[in-house]
Amino acid sequence: MYTIFVGDKPILLTTKVEQETDFKSYLLKSVNIGKVIKTLTNTDLKAVHLVGRNPNKLLKHFLKLLPNVVAGGGKAYNAKSEILFIYRNDKWDLPKGKAEGKESIEETAVREVEEETGVTGLKITKPLPTTYHIFKRNGKHKIKVTYWFEMKTDFEGKLLPQENEGITKVEWLDDKASQKALENSYANIRVLV
Repeated sequence: MYTIFVGDKPILLTTKVEQETDFKSYLLKSVNIGKVIKTLTNTDLKAVHLVGRNPNKLLKHFLKLLPNVVAGGGKAYNAKSEILFIYRNDKWDLPKGKAEGKESIEETAVREVEEETGVTGLKITKPLPTTYHIFKRNGKHKIKVTYWFEMKTDFEGKLLPQENEGITKVEWLDDKASQKALENSYANIRVLV
């Protein structure tokens, strides 16, 4: 099963047909994705299930419904085991951004964390779950596919928010502060932290 977020509401890709309660089900192969997005955005419906037959093809079919934007991001830890957060659009987030040119997704993730926060010396320690969310840019919906990596650094320098990307704060947060930040974050970030 895969989860794609529209805001904080999930679209679940599944092969299981369930009794509808606070969610609605559609067949993946014939779904009108625009209608699904509108329904999730404008009603109190909690979720949508897109049902397909082959579990190995659910994501492949879904990703054909809208243009895809591939991004890389990092959940970076310092020597004190604090997590690096950015503050953008009045929400706490993890640094991430679009892949450029021929760089690998790992290179994208490290570059984006460096650019958005000023932190250097990042080493990837392991891959994290990939997240999917639908956003609207210039009047068109797109699916952002973000490949996440856990990173470590001994960086102790000044944190530099990338202001031209709308980032107003960059902070290392301990466990307690991270949990508080997640109260004002995105559903796909909560999955990672």
